Amino acid sequence: DCALLVAPAMNKQMWENPATQRNIAQLHADNISILWPDSGEQACGEVGPGRMLEAEDLLSLIHAHFQPKIFKGKKILVTAGATLEMIDPVRAITNLSSGKMGYAIAQAAFEMGAEVTLISGATTLKPPTGVKLISATSANDMYQSVMQNIVRQDIFVSVAAVADYSPAVNQTEKIKKSKSSLTLELKANKDILAEVASLPSPPFCVGFAAETEHLLEYAEAKRQSKKLPLIVANLISDSMGQDENSVTLLDSKGTHQLPRVSKNLVAQMLLKHIANMLKIQH
Repeated sequence: DCALLVAPAMNKQMWENPATQRNIAQLHADNISILWPDSGEQACGEVGPGRMLEAEDLLSLIHAHFQPKIFKGKKILVTAGATLEMIDPVRAITNLSSGKMGYAIAQAAFEMGAEVTLISGATTLKPPTGVKLISATSANDMYQSVMQNIVRQDIFVSVAAVADYSPAVNQTEKIKKSKSSLTLELKANKDILAEVASLPSPPFCVGFAAETEHLLEYAEAKRQSKKLPLIVANLISDSMGQDENSVTLLDSKGTHQLPRVSKNLVAQMLLKHIANMLKIQH
């Protein structure tokens, strides 16, 4: 047998025609995979369903089709990207996280059959295919979004670079340059991962530790203090903003060094390690 996938693309009125929908239903009944068309502007001037998927999305869906669905029936929540803590309307406290690692994990989880929710801070990345995307600009926005969506999640992967502190006062007008120095009072933000891990029935929680020194020592201390089953440790110089990453996984059995490869491959290896810990067959 050879897998058959169909990616229909046509005019909105053609797509909505009852004959077309009967044919699509028959293909679906015959276990032929349908890569559903996009919705948007069409060459004829119509706006609606039927538009051809972008080539990049088609490739992602084809790749996903052939991935073993080891997380089928599982719900995975991923956070990614940097948060912006506004000082005034034009200035913010942030960091250099690109969001690439979190987005790669969300994409890989979808390809492995999971129902994925991605809560994203600031990033310029294209949303992963097949993933529910929620934007959360500030640390508080991300906290609220996570807590609103954490119920019934099986796995929580906290990759976002959430600011530890935010300005105590968010100025409503731009701060004018008038002195040689400026003092800001900062307040601590909520620890999202620690709060999720301490829930009465928490999901399987995975943390990330990005450090500049004493990597394994600091990462293990973080894992222990937050009572995490698994933490992913990487040096900031090896990962932030780059397409590749070199990580070490730390769990109750010790450390597991992964090779330096693309973040897409790191994501796949991490998810397979999670599957092993949860005793999911693959």
